[in-house]
Amino acid sequence: MNSIDGILGDGLHRQMVRVYYEDTDFSGVVYHASYLRFMERGRTNYLRLLGADHRAMFEQAEKEAPGFAFVVRHMDISFRKPAHMDDVLEIVTAPEEVKGASITLHQKVMRGEDLLVEAHVQVAFVSGGRARPIPKPLRIAMKADQETGGAS
Repeated sequence: MNSIDGILGDGLHRQMVRVYYEDTDFSGVVYHASYLRFMERGRTNYLRLLGADHRAMFEQAEKEAPGFAFVVRHMDISFRKPAHMDDVLEIVTAPEEVKGASITLHQKVMRGEDLLVEAHVQVAFVSGGRARPIPKPLRIAMKADQETGGAS
């Protein structure tokens, strides 16, 4: 795994992240909000890598819904074990459910075989300040990824 954006395979997106001093609290343990940033990178890069022609897919989405964005609507998160400075973590992102205007992703923060943090994140598609149906090219790409084994 040497791609800066992580890799897609078997319905999962995998992103490696090193823990830096700025990610920790005074005790050297990763601060809880840092996991949210790590998972945001995983979600962003998952969307970046999704589909064979990512730029064309997003250009089509922009035509259907100008000024679109994905926003976190809901998150359930469990903190299980701490991470520390210099740890190398793997952020695993998988689609769980694709609906008309939202997608639910299952994310894990792993250190080797240890599950540190687990979250279920509902992301809504918005345009013009309102929830909108996810444009067809994005919905098809996300569902295809989900069908390859992403939901876990």
